[in-house]
Amino acid sequence: MLKDLIQKNRSYRRFDQQFKVQPQTLRELVDLARLSASGANLQPLKYILSCDEKTNAIIFEHLAWAGYLKDWPGPDQGARPSAYIIILGDTQISKSFGCDHGIAAQSILLGAVEKGLGGCMIATIKKELADKLNVPEQYQILLVIALGKPKEKIAIETPKDGDIKYWRDSSGVHHVPKRPLDEIIIKQY
Repeated sequence: MLKDLIQKNRSYRRFDQQFKVQPQTLRELVDLARLSASGANLQPLKYILSCDEKTNAIIFEHLAWAGYLKDWPGPDQGARPSAYIIILGDTQISKSFGCDHGIAAQSILLGAVEKGLGGCMIATIKKELADKLNVPEQYQILLVIALGKPKEKIAIETPKDGDIKYWRDSSGVHHVPKRPLDEIIIKQY
């Protein structure tokens, strides 16, 4: 059921690094993005796929992992993603990418959950990553999706006193407050 996939599709930030995501799996996930909607059907998105440990290490060093967890620089060795999909915008096709990369990323992540994987969309990316990966200038890095076998528990809960900041408890459970449905629907006709 779609709702089950959506509920399991959390922003996982700790993974079983020993579990290897296969290149074919990444291709299948990008194929889901390829088949997804695109504004004016321009299809300006391109992708870089990595399951290579050395390339993954380069990508990892250029990402910020959790804005609300100020003292956490990201997962330790052994808990890092075993794969990445970098979503690029081809500026020769379009100068603006609208929400295409969000649609593509959600399709990829739902497909990952269906395969027993998890991931995290990361938009805070150091500009040097494009140089390190020799990305041609016509491409703009829009998002990085970290992927792997999740190695953390995530609890969805109602915000306390309106505080929507995610947090971790002393057991390492990642708590994600979600506003109640009645709070986000402002009118119903």
